[in-house]
Amino acid sequence: MKDFLYKFYRNHSLIYKVLLFIITTIFIVYLFPKGGQFKYNFQKGKPWQYENLYAPFDFAIQKSDEELEQEAIELEKNKDLFFVVDDDIVKKVKKRYDERIQIVLQDSSANGLNKNALKQFGLKFIDRVYKTGFLNKLDNNRIKDHKLISLRRGNTVKVVLSEKLFTTDKLLPAIQNYFQNSRYKQTEERFTSLFFDLLEPNVFFDEEFTQKALEEQLKNRSYTKGLISENERIISKGDLVDNEKFQILTSLKKEYDTQLWSESNYNWIVLGYTLLVAMVLLMQFLFLQKYRPAIFEDNTKLTFIVFNMLFMITLVTIVHKYKINYIYVVPIVILPIILKAFFDARLGLYIHVLTVLLLGFIVPNSYEFIFLQIIAGIVTVLTVSELFRRVNLFFSILKITVVYTISYVAFSLIQNGNPDELNGQYFALFLMNGVFSFLSLFLILIYEKIFGLISDVSLLELSNTNSRLLRELNEKAPGTFQHSMQVANLAEASANEIGANAMLVRTGALYHDIGKMLNPMYFTENQTTNVNPHQDLSPEDSARIIIDHVIKGIELAKKNGIPDRVIDFIRTHHGTTMVYYFYKKQEEITPGDVQEKNFTYPGPIPFSKETAILMMCDACEAASKSIKEPTATLIDSLVEKIISGQLQAGQFMNADITLKEIQTIKKVIKKKLHNIFHLRIEYPE
Repeated sequence: MKDFLYKFYRNHSLIYKVLLFIITTIFIVYLFPKGGQFKYNFQKGKPWQYENLYAPFDFAIQKSDEELEQEAIELEKNKDLFFVVDDDIVKKVKKRYDERIQIVLQDSSANGLNKNALKQFGLKFIDRVYKTGFLNKLDNNRIKDHKLISLRRGNTVKVVLSEKLFTTDKLLPAIQNYFQNSRYKQTEERFTSLFFDLLEPNVFFDEEFTQKALEEQLKNRSYTKGLISENERIISKGDLVDNEKFQILTSLKKEYDTQLWSESNYNWIVLGYTLLVAMVLLMQFLFLQKYRPAIFEDNTKLTFIVFNMLFMITLVTIVHKYKINYIYVVPIVILPIILKAFFDARLGLYIHVLTVLLLGFIVPNSYEFIFLQIIAGIVTVLTVSELFRRVNLFFSILKITVVYTISYVAFSLIQNGNPDELNGQYFALFLMNGVFSFLSLFLILIYEKIFGLISDVSLLELSNTNSRLLRELNEKAPGTFQHSMQVANLAEASANEIGANAMLVRTGALYHDIGKMLNPMYFTENQTTNVNPHQDLSPEDSARIIIDHVIKGIELAKKNGIPDRVIDFIRTHHGTTMVYYFYKKQEEITPGDVQEKNFTYPGPIPFSKETAILMMCDACEAASKSIKEPTATLIDSLVEKIISGQLQAGQFMNADITLKEIQTIKKVIKKKLHNIFHLRIEYPE
C-alpha cells in the first residue's frame, strides 16, 4: 500500500494529465451532433470533384429553407380567416327592440297603419341584418371581396362569402331600400334612428383560432418536392453544383446521416469521433511538451488552456442547437487573444487552429467556417498587442471584422456568381462578433484571479513605481532602485527592437533586485560612504550574501503576491554565472583550493527572450558604473565583452533567442549607455 501511495504521489502530475486528456475527449465527443459524416464535400457554385454519383437508395428531395420560408409567407398571406358569431347579441337586440318599438308606433306617422304588422316589418329587417352576421367595424379591413371566410358558432364552422356579411356602411342603404319599396315608407326616418341605436355587430375576428389553423397548416405542409430513385444518377464528375443539384445533394446528405446514425453502428461512429478528437488533443499535448515544457509541466496552465478550448466548443454547440443562423456571432477570436495575453502568439494560434478543426464537426458549411475562423485567428495573433492600451484592441477587432466581411463576400460571390445573393444579416453578425470580442478584457481579469496568471493589463499595474514594494525598494535601497529603473529602460528598448514583450521585461527589470533591500549596504550602488561591510567578511561569506539576494528576492516576491512570470526574472537574471570578484579574491587567499559552487548563482539560466534581455541589460548597466572615465570606445568594448562572455558560458541556450537578435540588443544597449553618460563619438585628431 505504501509503495502504491509513493508511486501515486510521485506520478500524480502525469496521472492528472491523463485524466484531463480522457475527460476532455469524452466531453467534446458528447457535444458533437448525433449523426454520421457525409463522405462528400460540396459547395454551391463549385464543380463536383468526385466520380459520377448515383443514388444509393430511394430518397425524397427536401425543400430548401428559402422555399419553406416562401411557403410560410404564402400561407400567411392566404390563411383562412375565422370569425366567431355571438347569437346572444341578436337576442339582446330583439329584446331592446320590443321595449322601444312602442315609441315608434305612437308616432303620428304610424297613424292609420296596422301597428302589429309594422312591428313585425321592423323585426324582419333585424333578421335580415343578422341572417349571416353583422361584422364588427374594427374588422372591416381584414376581409376582401369575393373571399371565403369561416364563421364559427360554438363547434360548428360555416364557410361564407365575405359579401354576405352585413357591415356598418351597408346599414343606411339597406334601411332606405327596405322601407322605400314598402307601404311603411313614412316611418323610415323613425326606424332609421331606432336601428342605428339598437343594432350592434355580432361577428368578431377570432385571432386565436385563425392562428391555430395557420399553425396546423404549417405543420402539415410537405417538406419534400420530389423523389430520387435508387441508382438514379444525381451528378456527374465536373458538373457545376447548381441550386437544383445542391438541394438534391443536401437531401441525400440528410437522409444518409439519418440512416447512418442507427443503433447498430452507433458505437462505431462514436469510436471514430473519439479517435479523431483524441488525435487532435494529443497533438496539443505533444506540442506543449516539446515547445512549451514549462506550460506542460504546470497543470494549472494546462487546465486553463483546455478549459478555454472547451468553453469555445460548448458556446458554439449551444448556438448551433438553438439559433444556428447566429453561429458567426460567437467570438471565437477571444481564444487566441486570451492565450496570447497569458502565453505567446505561437501557442495562441496553434490552439486556435486545433479548436476550429474540432468545431468543423459541429457547424454547417464546415470548410467556409474553418477558413473564416483560421484567417481571423491569424489576423488576431498578428495585430493584437499591448492589451493594456484598449485602443489597440479596438483597432485589432476592427481589422478582424473587416477580414470576416471580405471572406464572406468572397465565398458568396464564388457560390452564387453575383452580388445579389449577399445577405446583409451576416454583416450585422460580424459586427456583433466584434462587439462581443471585447469581453476578452473582462475574461482576462477573471482568469487572472481564478488561475493565478498574469496579463499585460496586470503588468501595467505592477510596473507602477508607486506600488508598495517598489516604493519600499526606493526607500531602503535607493541605489538599487535607480539601477533597476535604468535596466528597465534598457530592457524595454531592447525588447521593442526585437519584438519581445516589452511590458513584461520592463516589469521584470523593476523587480529583479528587490532581494537587495534586505541587506542594501552590502551592494555598492547603495554605499554612500567609504565604509564597505565586505571588508570584515571572507570572500565566501561576501559571495553568499550577494548570491542570496536572488533567493531572498524570490521569497519576498512570493510573500507580496508577485506573479510567477515576474518572479522568473528574479530567478534567472544572473543565470548560473559566478560572483567573479570574490572568487578571484578567494583564489588569492587559497590558490588551487576554491569551491566554484560557493561563488556560483543557483540559476536557472534564462528560458525566454525577455529573461535573456534582462540578463544582458542588468550586467551591462551594472558594469558600466565601474568605468571611472567612460568613453564610447570603453562602453562598446565592455558591452561586447560581457554579452560575449554570457554567450560563451551557455547562458542563452534555453532562451529561444537568435544571434542576430543578440547583436541588435548590443546596439541598443550601447546607444542607451552612450546617452546615459552623455558620450560622443571620438574623432581622430
